[in-house]
Amino acid sequence: MIPIFTSHYSIGKSILTLAAPGGEKENTSDSIFDIAKENNLDKIVLVENSLTGFPQALSTSIENEIDLVFGLSFLCDSQKHKLVIFANNSQGCKKLNIIFSQKDPETNSISLEVIKKYWSNDLTMVIPFYDSFLHKNLMEFENCTPNLKHFNPTFFMEHNGLPFDSVIRSKLLEYCDINNYITQEVKSVKYKSRKDIEAFQTYQCICSRKFGQRNLGNPGLDHFGSDEFCFESFLEHQQQPF
Repeated sequence: MIPIFTSHYSIGKSILTLAAPGGEKENTSDSIFDIAKENNLDKIVLVENSLTGFPQALSTSIENEIDLVFGLSFLCDSQKHKLVIFANNSQGCKKLNIIFSQKDPETNSISLEVIKKYWSNDLTMVIPFYDSFLHKNLMEFENCTPNLKHFNPTFFMEHNGLPFDSVIRSKLLEYCDINNYITQEVKSVKYKSRKDIEAFQTYQCICSRKFGQRNLGNPGLDHFGSDEFCFESFLEHQQQPF
């Protein structure tokens, strides 16, 4: 199982920071690099929805001799399903930047045809467990069937105690078996410990409120039913088969 971190640079998606180890004050947000140092991680897999935090992540990883695997999450096509593209090397980082610049400014999405135009072995595509086309088809009754053969993606699998996890997992395994795609067990890490869930919920509520319709009493956060998106859960379950 691999921990997949997201930082506060992805607005509303995480309360973890990219501060250098020991750089955060007591009783403030936890740093991904502090977590890495405390747990002897020699590699950090970071998935963001923008490139804003990449320079800090790269410089801090180099200073602390921690390998950085960086990926961007994209909304894809009209159905707005998500996919992640990882840079395999420095050339991949350049291509990732080019692909990111091709997003439609009005919809904030990108088409597979545009991605294909810039695709090479310097990049790796991953289909996330949540908000993928499979998730959309199962949970929102969409009919999304993207052609992914050109990209040969890996499919991430998670188990976070949500009631629909087993449904998505079953369909994902069936789809990957039919299409000969590989899978990887991962854990999305958006906060350090389960006790941080209230801080994360408050942060999400603040980031997602619209015109005063959302507040702490009525946050309107769909599927916010698990406190397992944390590194504490990863430590407990990294050896547990599902």
